[in-house]
Amino acid sequence: MPVIRAFIAIDLTPEIIKRLEQVSKQLKTRLDGVPVRWVPVDNIHLTLKFLGDVSVANVEMLQKILLAEINGHHAFEISVGGLGAFPSARRARVVWVGVEAPAELAAVQSGVDGAMDRLGYAREDRPFSPHLTLGRVSRNAAAQDERLIYEAIEAIKLGFLGVARVQGVHLYKSDLHPNGAVYTRLFTASLKE
Repeated sequence: MPVIRAFIAIDLTPEIIKRLEQVSKQLKTRLDGVPVRWVPVDNIHLTLKFLGDVSVANVEMLQKILLAEINGHHAFEISVGGLGAFPSARRARVVWVGVEAPAELAAVQSGVDGAMDRLGYAREDRPFSPHLTLGRVSRNAAAQDERLIYEAIEAIKLGFLGVARVQGVHLYKSDLHPNGAVYTRLFTASLKE
């Protein structure tokens, strides 16, 4: 049975993507030589649920359930800005740009997580923390690398990057290639206006 790697996400505006590209370039320059896998800016999105391996036979069912879940929610706006890291700036494993949103985003994410849980895709262990991943720090990073990342995050006073109106939630497939992942949108569930 063929499978695809899939996830559910919200897209960003071209303006925000352009600003994220500037931030990413700044970080790459400051952290040249530090073992960070940078996310290609065109691949940056707000992930609501990573599904992992999905049987191709189940994609249509996923679409129906996603459509039914999203149908009950209204469009909203998110604000993008601020630079940080998980679990903390001093021990960075993921470097991110923050997302602020109304309660509707948390409701959409929780609904999607619950609907996918009913299909057998386990709920997330951690609370939802909306962010846009810029890079993932290698497990091989030395203490000096961690200090450089912390200093870069502290030095770049990243303010407000923009607002995006969220009008839909998308089901994507992810194809892994030697030079990185390629994402293909399979389906969009529109939010109510």
